[in-house]
Amino acid sequence: MNLHENSVPVSIELLYEGMTIPHDIHDADNEIILLRNGMTLREYHIEALRRSNKGSDSIHVSLETRRLMLENRLGCKITEKAVLEEETGYADVKDEADTVFKEIEETRVVTQEKISNVSENLSNKVEITMPDKLLDLINVIAPADEYLKRHCINVGLLNGLIGKWLELPAETIDLLILVGLVHDCGKALIPDQVLNAPRKLAAAEFEIMKMHPGYGYDFLTEFSGEVRRGVSGHHEKYNGRGYPDALSGEGIPFIARVTSVSDIYDAMVSQRVYKKPLDPFRIISGISKMALRDLDPVIVDAFVHNMPRELVGKPVMLSNGEIGAIHSIDFDDLEYPYIRTSNEIIKSNYEIHCVHMYLEDSLSFFTGGEITAEQDKH
Repeated sequence: MNLHENSVPVSIELLYEGMTIPHDIHDADNEIILLRNGMTLREYHIEALRRSNKGSDSIHVSLETRRLMLENRLGCKITEKAVLEEETGYADVKDEADTVFKEIEETRVVTQEKISNVSENLSNKVEITMPDKLLDLINVIAPADEYLKRHCINVGLLNGLIGKWLELPAETIDLLILVGLVHDCGKALIPDQVLNAPRKLAAAEFEIMKMHPGYGYDFLTEFSGEVRRGVSGHHEKYNGRGYPDALSGEGIPFIARVTSVSDIYDAMVSQRVYKKPLDPFRIISGISKMALRDLDPVIVDAFVHNMPRELVGKPVMLSNGEIGAIHSIDFDDLEYPYIRTSNEIIKSNYEIHCVHMYLEDSLSFFTGGEITAEQDKH
């Protein structure tokens, strides 16, 4: 394993006195060794490192070193998922959004200032984080009870990525991220027994659930009409068979059309109380078939031609229990990419296919049916 090539950037502030460094630490450019492996740090070592690091707060460390640093900061053993969330700042945004949305549930008021603070933080993440890292955050399997607080953030992130893939102006991307963040705020008025039902909703319950886009529109009185219409329209369908207003085609606000794609993807890739997650390639293939029926074909085209490329090289769990990595994409058969296993490259198929993206402890390995929008009730 070449630790220099597989190092990751972290803040100097994560170093701590008494830490024994398992591998060399490199400078901000990942070129010069600043500290040798085996050293036990004292405060004067850390101060000297700050002075010699070209004024940068960033250093490059091995994954094992980063884990030690984060476990010291958090005071507990952590998973690779937690490492990723801390590294990207996702954990802070998730906690911030959770606090705001709990307040909305209690007060039935959406304050523009507080939502805008979260939205700006999210926009910054989209701007500075590589797309494949953002998708790692979205595609990783998370506990089912985290879904509601993660979903709004993930839809905001996906909206931002789609906006970048469409080469939209920065202000439009920021607007997309904001709408993604608040698109489900109307669910604060949906009864818990409907919102958290561990099964498919009955017809009468689904009618109640269908009211949440309208509730969201009513909530967002401090926001622009563009934001409110984006929220109310995220369950409209391109063929006019959606809700709440049966809008069709370009009669559906553009921001709502983007949010529909993001909403479907995150709902399908997430673990829920009543369903297992689907793998990204099955979802991408399904979304490609929704063009003109449910979704805007231009947005779908941008999504299905960019999303798979960001997954190349990523580890996956296969249906036979083996771990592989995405080798290349078959754009004529999106559901079944080529997979690099421990000893060969195979074309995945019905029998051996991706089950989910794999994150936990995956790096050590690599260095040595059709879906519809109705499948998700929320």
